[in-house]
Amino acid sequence: MSKFNRRTFVFGTAVTVGAVALGGRASAALPYPFKLGVASGDPLPDGVVLWTRLAPDPLKNGNGGMPTTATAVDWEVATDDKFTNVVRNGQFTAVYADAHSVHVEVSGLQPDYEYYYRFRAAGHISPVGRTRTAPAFDTFGRDLLMAFTSCAHYEDGFYTVYRRMAEERPGLILHLGDYIYETSNKEDGSRPRYHKNKDELTEIGHYRQRYAEYKMDADLQAAHAVAPWLVVPDDHEVENNYAGDHRDNNKPTLPKGWDQRRADAYKAYYENMPLRGGAKPNGHRIQLYRRVRWGKLATFHMLDTRQYRSDQACGDGWKYCPEAGEPSRSLPGIAQENWLLDGLSQRQGTWDVIGQQVFFARRVDPQGASGMDGWDGYPASRDRLQKGWVQRGVRNPVVLTGDVHRAWANELKADYTNPGSPVVGTELVTSSVSSGGDGAKAGGVPNQAENPHLKFYSQYRGYVRTKLSQAKMDVDFRYVEQVTVRNKAALTARSYVIEEGRPGLQSP
Repeated sequence: MSKFNRRTFVFGTAVTVGAVALGGRASAALPYPFKLGVASGDPLPDGVVLWTRLAPDPLKNGNGGMPTTATAVDWEVATDDKFTNVVRNGQFTAVYADAHSVHVEVSGLQPDYEYYYRFRAAGHISPVGRTRTAPAFDTFGRDLLMAFTSCAHYEDGFYTVYRRMAEERPGLILHLGDYIYETSNKEDGSRPRYHKNKDELTEIGHYRQRYAEYKMDADLQAAHAVAPWLVVPDDHEVENNYAGDHRDNNKPTLPKGWDQRRADAYKAYYENMPLRGGAKPNGHRIQLYRRVRWGKLATFHMLDTRQYRSDQACGDGWKYCPEAGEPSRSLPGIAQENWLLDGLSQRQGTWDVIGQQVFFARRVDPQGASGMDGWDGYPASRDRLQKGWVQRGVRNPVVLTGDVHRAWANELKADYTNPGSPVVGTELVTSSVSSGGDGAKAGGVPNQAENPHLKFYSQYRGYVRTKLSQAKMDVDFRYVEQVTVRNKAALTARSYVIEEGRPGLQSP
């Protein structure tokens, strides 16, 4: 790695050289505005989304210390990190109503290619980001190093996991939800750090401030700057255990002002993520489930398992009640189920990767009860999808999961009640970035006698590293022993291979 790359991607230092190339001196009227870093996402063969948000005083009143006037932001993309060969450039107008966020949808780039990008506003130069386009749709391209994680509670620990992911220099990063947390803990000295605002987030300014607080972290900025991201939220971006019409066993009715709160939460999410314009919220709804093709190598089906849950038949939230109409219940909603099966039937890539939020495989505890905030609460919905991809001849379905703050490796069975039933897919569950604090060693899969299809379990915090090729997917469960102490090393807890055309987990 060059000295420039190490400075930018490992230490997260803002790069301010090259101001003359982008024009002008720094304006005294606007302090340095790029304190939240840069990001890219949703790559295509010919382009990618570039993101930043102007915030000279990131925690000020939810507006980042910006004036109410619009601000011109120049951007450029180059084939080298010194920007001697700029291939695309332009200008974006950042406005107060969108928290001066910037979403540039660059096109005209070469497929399967590495690029560098940066921004300028009021004479200030942003940090430099590295990104990558997807291969052309009719080619496999290079093997893909991809990492994914979820659940980054700021107060529970430092973001060493993000730093270690950045050091892998992957071609793509997936974040599967709980990027922020909407509640805070009492400042009693038991945690490594605390949110500035202790109140539960309920309105736009507070959500914006919370994103700014998280994005000021240098380790998170390093992970965003090193590769394009595919993101989907879970519940904490809005409210804990939110789903569908906001009914769970503890909150069976809609709270006052709920629609506005959800609208504010999703607006802040869009403003702070490298998403395309099609994801910009419309009221309290946001279109987030989408497909991203990685040439002929892989198709990423990114799901939204929160907004569309259809469990009206139960009447009391997530309680499992098959007698009340189980077949009509759907965790992603029937429309999204059909969308997913339609995409899987196209078999456009060797690997069909399903990025989603909650535990997919059956998981029975010693009392025989299943987790209701997961696919176990919607077994008919899961069964429709698994049978659907088998009927459609999908050779390599791999489900990626977050949410549970533990790492799991699971084989998906045609019939979970029959240990000899065929394996029809694989689930990889990432642990958290920091949520739950320091993990601990686990002595094996809990209750494996009741769950023989669950093959690996770890309580440590971490991420999953994968390498996708035409013949196999190499999988490494990576972890750090402590997140309450900065800069711990990343270690590999377990490795597997998923062979093309052979669902399930094999030893490497």
